[in-house]
Amino acid sequence: MHLLLIALAGATGTLARYGLSSWVRGWSGQGFPWGTLAVNVLGCFFFGLILTAVREKSLVTTETATIWMVGFLGAFTTFSTLAFESGDFLRSGHLGQAMLNLLANMVLGVGLFFAGVWLARTAL
Repeated sequence: MHLLLIALAGATGTLARYGLSSWVRGWSGQGFPWGTLAVNVLGCFFFGLILTAVREKSLVTTETATIWMVGFLGAFTTFSTLAFESGDFLRSGHLGQAMLNLLANMVLGVGLFFAGVWLARTAL
């Protein structure tokens, strides 16, 4: 049953990633992959929030956290798309865009991971 729930959460995460990424891309245009950035940094934020809710607050069981972190967030965030989009920038000679994409995802992702940790520690 646990594996089925992880699989269902993964399917939901995939649909959420597609929906949010498509919405952001429609709103921001095609020039920069803002949709991928949005899902990656939001995924980092919620990963930090859930992890801290389990480890420090005991608000969520380990099994439930696994469903959310491995299933939903594992499918929601998208490192392979980040690599593809950055590689595409490099192939087309846009080194600055590639570096911005990589740095924004890494810096904002790590920053929002710790924002999720902070929120879980202070608000939960």
